[in-house]
Order: sequence, then C-alpha cells, then structure tokens
Amino acid sequence: MFETLSDRLTSVFSSLRSKGRLSDADIDATTREIRIALLEADVALPVVKAFVAQVKERARGAEVSQALNPAQQVVKIVNDELIEILGGETRRLRYAKTPPTVIMLAGLQGSGKTTLAGKLARWLREQGHTPMLVAADLQRPNAVQQLQVMGERAQVAVYAPEPGNGVGDPVDVARRSIDEARRQQHDIVIIDTAGRLGIDQDMMRQAADIRAAVTPDEVLFVVDAMIGQDAVTTAQAFMDGVGFDGVVLTKLDGDARGGAALSVRHITGRPIMFASTGEKLEDFDAFHPDRMASRILDMGDILTLIEQAQKTFDEEQAAKMAGKLTSGENFTLDDFLEQMMMVQKMGPIKNLLGMMPGMGQMRDQLNSIDDRDLDRIAAIIRSMTPAERQDPKIINGSRRARIAAGSGVTVTAVNNLVTRFFEAQKMMKRMAGGMGIPGMPGGRGKAGKAQKKGKKGRRVSGDPRKAALGKASADSGDGAAPAPKPGGMLGNLGGKLPPGIELPPGFDPSKFKLPGQQ
Repeated sequence: MFETLSDRLTSVFSSLRSKGRLSDADIDATTREIRIALLEADVALPVVKAFVAQVKERARGAEVSQALNPAQQVVKIVNDELIEILGGETRRLRYAKTPPTVIMLAGLQGSGKTTLAGKLARWLREQGHTPMLVAADLQRPNAVQQLQVMGERAQVAVYAPEPGNGVGDPVDVARRSIDEARRQQHDIVIIDTAGRLGIDQDMMRQAADIRAAVTPDEVLFVVDAMIGQDAVTTAQAFMDGVGFDGVVLTKLDGDARGGAALSVRHITGRPIMFASTGEKLEDFDAFHPDRMASRILDMGDILTLIEQAQKTFDEEQAAKMAGKLTSGENFTLDDFLEQMMMVQKMGPIKNLLGMMPGMGQMRDQLNSIDDRDLDRIAAIIRSMTPAERQDPKIINGSRRARIAAGSGVTVTAVNNLVTRFFEAQKMMKRMAGGMGIPGMPGGRGKAGKAQKKGKKGRRVSGDPRKAALGKASADSGDGAAPAPKPGGMLGNLGGKLPPGIELPPGFDPSKFKLPGQQ
C-alpha cells in the first residue's frame, strides 16, 4: 500500500538532508518531485495542485528559513499536509440515542460491500455491540447466501427474509429489519444494499429509497481503492445522487499506489472512516489519518502495532512468561512455540515488520519473508515428544531423523532449529541473570565482586598513613573511619594560610580532595 508514493517521497527527502539551507530553487525542485510522486500514485489532479501549493507556501515561510535542519522541517510540513488531506483526525461512528443504530452500505458492485459488511459486524461485535446484518441486495446472484456465510463467520445474526436473485423488495426488507432488530434486541443494524457494474439511475433511486425508508444514522460509501481516480468520479456521483457520511476503502492491500485515499476525502469533503487491508475478516480497522501519513513517509505505525499486540496477547500468559524469564527458569520449546503462535495471530510477519520505522528501505527483504517458514517450525516442534521439548539436549541423531520425517522437513532444518533455540535459550538466561549489570536481578557486577573480596578479610594498604587510619578505625570497633584532617598544601603549612589570604566563612578544606590529601 502506497509503496510507489512512499519510495518517491523518501528519495526526495534524502536529497535534502545534505543541505544546510533551502533556497527557492531547492523548494521548487522538491515540490516538483512531490507533484510527480502524487500523480504517479493516481492522486486526482485538483488534489495534487492544492497539496503542492500548500507545501510550497509553508516551505517558504519562517518555519523553514529559521530552522536548524530545513530538511526535517519540510518532512514535517508534508506530514502535516498529508494528515490534513486524509481527514485530520479519526472519525468515529455516530450511535443513535435510542437503539438500534442503522448503518447503510452503498457502492458499486465488486467494491466489496458484502465482505465489508461481515468485517464491520465482526469489528463491532468485538467492541461489545450486538450487530445484525440485513440482506437488502436482492439483485446480484447469491448475494444473500454470501452475506449469510459472512454472518456465520463473523458470529453475528443475519436477517434475510427474501431469497434474492431478483426476488423480493429491498426497500421493504430494509424497513422490516428495524422492527426485527428491536424484537431481537440488536443495537446495530448493517444494511447491505445492491450495486451495479456502473453508475445508473435505477441503482441511485433504490439506494435513495432505502435511505428514506430507514433514515440511517450512518451511510458509508464503499469504494475499491484499486480503481484509482475513477473512485473520485464514483464518489462524487453517489454524493450527488444519494449522499453519504463517510468512506470505507477496500482492497488497500492490492494497490501499491493508493491515490484514492488521498483524493476521495478532498473531493467529497467526507472523511475516510474505515480501511480494509486483506481478505480475512480481521483485516479491517478504523482509519487513522496520522498513522497513514506516517506509513506513507516511512515513519512506521507503532501505535497500530501496539494495539494489535494488546488485542492478541493474553495478559496472564505474558505475565507468566515474564515471571519465568526473570526467575531464571528454562525457556523451553513449548514456550517458544506458544510465543510464535501469538505473533502469528497478529497477522503476516511482513505486515508487522512493515509498521516499523524505516522498513520501506528494506522492502525487498520484507517481500522475501514467507510466513510458511513459521508453519514449518511449528510442525518440527509438534513432531517432538514432550520430553524433547522440555530438554532439547536429548535430541540425538536418530531422534532428529524421526522428527524430520514426522514434520516433512530435512534433518538439516531440524538441526538449524535446535541450534538457534540453544542460542535463544542462552540469551534468555543472560537476561534472567542480569547480564552482569550491577543493579539487575542476579547481576554480577562490581558490587558483587566487592562483597566477595570483603569475605576474604580486610585489605591493608601499602601506604603507612592509610594503614594507620585503617588500624585506628578497626580499634574503635564501630567501623567508622575518623574524620580526615586537612592535608595537601594546607597540611604542609601546618593549617596556617599565608598572610593576606582568608577562607570564606564555613569553609572546611577537609571536605575537598586537595593534592596530597588522605
């Protein structure tokens, strides 16, 4: 998603880092490259003109000319303008004061409305709501059956009184669904409407009739991000014919340019509310303009990564694992498998790493990552006996051959896994032992060494004066050393200062380590 735009903008900004001050020529050249990058990303021309003009105006202002690093300021300006053009802030759903909240989906056929309905229903169910899907698309073949399958996968109810395939009145179905939701105590109704292969008056009239019949709280326009600038034309036509409150972008994972995201909101004035980034029901989330801008500029999306981890990882299991590591217990292959399965639940590894800052420069390496490697590792571990997982040291040659045959891999693959696990286990033990850092649990730093030396007996200094002080301290029995006497230059003068020199009131030279002082 946005790979082309991200690569071009990263290249533009890298050429600015060597400049101490930006001239008008530098600003013109930079904005020209930004314009080309946006056009190549399929951003609509009016949006490109407005965006570039705003960046150029701010780049010539005082915020850049007075900056210590003008290149960083230009990046900040572009980031701010991207956030603004994407909507400024995250737009949340508006819920009805009296349930049910009615959400109507509209869009062209093939834009992914039915799949999006299932994703939205699942997302709302995880938020604590009880949504109900309504099959009001009675024209497209098997649309009703598809919605029923999506509802079953999302574990939500589906209202489908008509068989579809051209049979039934979609306006009547939508109207009756509200009463059904009240009876079944569903607090949200999601109405899946019909689409066409192109914009026509019949589709517009039917969508307008459904809207008039149910007065939805939210009308979401579902648009395929892969259609490029046509998304703007379609969105504007729906805006004029039916009207909508927010935009949902689908198939963002299949479009490397993603210009529709930058165009639709600016042209229609309606915010992008949700984004669908895959085929699975969980590949769906609220649209955050600031996070999307960070991704485009290759600055990562740490907040989304943290949210995914919080939703996936079990707090009790994580606390149990952390306690096991800090206590120094052995990190077994069962623990390794459990952690790997948790990471897999967060999504494809390539997508997770792509949320880290600067990963756009390692896109070739990310594309080479195959999630099936994790499946092979899991198969190898599951082919081991419980004793072998607890103590991999017992895995000899014959056991490795059996494990390889059971998991369908080579013996070399088993050897590599066991070797890498032993290295990880050593690292875990070092972390549990504090890695020799003073103050860490189990640490063996200088403090520990000093205690060991103390056990062997008191060390006597070779300096007779220090030895005498140590002896006096030992004879006193309280372990406290006597107050040091002034030494160094003042001591050599017998505690007297030369004529004309006076010390400040309260000054005690014994508190300072002067040359020669004990």
